[in-house]
Amino acid sequence: MIEAEWWDYDDVDELADAVASDIEFIIDSALDARGDALVALPGGDVAAPVYARLAKAKLSWKRVTIVPTGDRLVAPTDPASTVGMLAKAFLPIGARVIPLIGDAKVPYKKAGLDADERLGAMKWPLDLAWLVVDADGGTGSLVASPDLDAAITAPAKAIGLMPAAGGVGQVTLTRATLMAARTLLVAARGAAAKAVLETAIEAGAKATAPVGRLLAGTELPIDIHWAA
Repeated sequence: MIEAEWWDYDDVDELADAVASDIEFIIDSALDARGDALVALPGGDVAAPVYARLAKAKLSWKRVTIVPTGDRLVAPTDPASTVGMLAKAFLPIGARVIPLIGDAKVPYKKAGLDADERLGAMKWPLDLAWLVVDADGGTGSLVASPDLDAAITAPAKAIGLMPAAGGVGQVTLTRATLMAARTLLVAARGAAAKAVLETAIEAGAKATAPVGRLLAGTELPIDIHWAA
């Protein structure tokens, strides 16, 4: 049974304050314990106010490496790019931001292989994996897809994935990478996302939502931050 503790907030500002504080503490603890920190962070509207707060934290950012939990096959200047969002928030304060996407014009499966090779030289495991769950039960680039089984079961660090609805290919960190993190945080916003997350956690490996399959069987305690 997944050990999850829910933290409910009146609005997204309260959620952002809490999540930013938690991430700051996790990074600071990693720096104290090991001299550096490696964290995986998402993009999107829920994350934006968290990063605005976190960028003001008095941390030794030059010793922090940030990688997206997942990203779309778009240029870093595209508004949909997660690495672009992370770079804008954290490069100016000295953090190292590692892209998953090297060349946005290659086929998505090759993009995944390239990302896996690039990440292989980094110092693992993650100190933190922060996941934001949407109303469809997707998180990062782990979304409904014919490639989802591979993303859940592959031993690779990263893999290419094409959403079931089509559109832009993506590259995601695999379950093996995310669930090996020392700490896991989850956030969601809105009643629909909360409902799908509760159902997915209960269903575990039998869940239809990607997040349920991702979290199934994890021994990590999970803090879930939610706002209406």
